[in-house]
Amino acid sequence: MSVYTVHEPPLRVAEAAPDPDRFVFVRDGFYFWAFLLTPLWMLRHRLWLVLLIYVAVAAGVDEAMYLAGLGTAAIALAEFLISLLIGLEAATLRRFSLKRRGWRNVGVVSGEDVEDAERRFFDAWVRSAPGQRPAAAAPSAPPPRVTPSPDIIGLFPDPGANR
Repeated sequence: MSVYTVHEPPLRVAEAAPDPDRFVFVRDGFYFWAFLLTPLWMLRHRLWLVLLIYVAVAAGVDEAMYLAGLGTAAIALAEFLISLLIGLEAATLRRFSLKRRGWRNVGVVSGEDVEDAERRFFDAWVRSAPGQRPAAAAPSAPPPRVTPSPDIIGLFPDPGANR
């Protein structure tokens, strides 16, 4: 079963509520196409800043390894490892780009596939009242400040409370 994060688009000018058709579900896990065809995958998902950084890092690593006198096998291995890292972190890169464009993370849902995850999320979303929909980034209260006493060691509030 896969785990998906759900992202709500920013409201358009004439919208009072977000359009459910525009929600994006980002699956956690390894992205094979991001590993195999990294620049094309980034273009397909409109990850412009990520693509720019990828090209700069890949070119910099290639040039540095070439100037260091390393062979083509070492350069190819470095490129393979960079692509592997992109495949492993593709979901994080998509979330970063969505957040940068103003999208909100509104939940996490699991499902056998994206359709199952959508069904589960929207079923719970419709059942909740519009004013009661949970916000993913709701601010939480700061933890209470505890002033340590000289006879207390660790995180336990009372001496001997760890038993």
